Amino acid sequence: MKIEKRHLLNYSILIPYLILSVLGLIVIYSTTSVSLISSGLNPFKSVFNQGVFWIVSLAAIAFIYKLKLNFLKNGNVLRIALIVEMILLFIARFFTQTVNGAHGWIVLGPISFQPAEYLKVLIVWLLAFTFARKQKLIETYDYQALTKRKWIPRSWSDLKDWRVYSLVLIGMVVIQPDLGNAAIIVLTAVIMYSVSGVGYRWFSGLLTAIVTVSAAFLGLIAIVGVETMGKVPIFGYVAKRFSAFYNPFKDVTDSGHQLANSYYAMSNGGWFGLGLGNSIEKRGYLPESTTDFVFSIVMEELGVIGACLILALVFFLILRIFHVGIKAKNPFNSMMALGIGGMLLMQVFVNIGGISGLIPSTGVTFPFLSQGGNSLLVLSVAIGIVLNIDANEKRDAIYRAEEEQKEQRRRAKMISPTDDKIIPFNRQV
Repeated sequence: MKIEKRHLLNYSILIPYLILSVLGLIVIYSTTSVSLISSGLNPFKSVFNQGVFWIVSLAAIAFIYKLKLNFLKNGNVLRIALIVEMILLFIARFFTQTVNGAHGWIVLGPISFQPAEYLKVLIVWLLAFTFARKQKLIETYDYQALTKRKWIPRSWSDLKDWRVYSLVLIGMVVIQPDLGNAAIIVLTAVIMYSVSGVGYRWFSGLLTAIVTVSAAFLGLIAIVGVETMGKVPIFGYVAKRFSAFYNPFKDVTDSGHQLANSYYAMSNGGWFGLGLGNSIEKRGYLPESTTDFVFSIVMEELGVIGACLILALVFFLILRIFHVGIKAKNPFNSMMALGIGGMLLMQVFVNIGGISGLIPSTGVTFPFLSQGGNSLLVLSVAIGIVLNIDANEKRDAIYRAEEEQKEQRRRAKMISPTDDKIIPFNRQV
């Protein structure tokens, strides 16, 4: 029996995605229309641009959903994608102008894109591809199956190792410097490593090490001083973010300006908000109110209750993606879905942590709500992959159930395995 893929679509993932995308268009209009009108421009300009990317994203989801998953399991295709990503990151770092203190954007006429955004999905793809092929070794040797080679390449074959690709790509993001996306990629890689099949104690150890190193790093900066860190050429701009993290009200006109006004926005909103479109802080007080700090404006206009409902929808989407990964029988499918869910979760954590002062601000956008076509396109590609994985897993489950039923009928009625014709049961001895 042939099963049409369109009948296996997971609406518990698709519908939240569509709702969040539409909410994103509404929020973008609310946060950009005032400045556009004051500049004498069409108030729907930003919404139109985002809408174009959304249409492209829907087309990308449809294309990826129909794609055979064997395409993602092709090592040559993955290697080409990684090499192209390295080239784009190199161009972004050394041949582009700075945007918000970082060399992260490539501008081609009216189109601009950020290669680091695409690296999030590529890292998940790379690690899922690698770990899925090592399942038997991991079952036997635990973490040693992933660390048997040296981290420093000593031959041409070592240059093709997954760790070399990962370190080079993450390093290229760090030197832009784009610590926000680098943090998301590293945390996503930790999640991927943890679901690869190694003992849970190694995940606990990794998590403890990350927390300890982060705390020690923040403590060291507090002792040495942000001014000293600012003398390092690469991290001069980042030093301002750490200064705001320690005390945003110390310099509200410079380093602490964004975070202080983010606090004002959240305070203004209260429980029920000022009403959609009535934000005060978006009127020139809060920089990056359409991207990094868009959720502060959401809280100001919709209040704590409205913001919590949106967060609940985002977390529901993430949990449904995790559910696909947990149920998947194929190791690659499982780790791919879990990695994408982890990537989304880490992006939400880093963004909310930054606007609330829980962690230093990193310039990471909030999924679906922030203005930015590239971010929406990357997230849509990830959603398309998960929908494809879920449909394939459902179809394989149906085929397995049919085979099991056939086998049961064969045993009960002595059905021939070649032509499925019933063979009379001979009771004579």
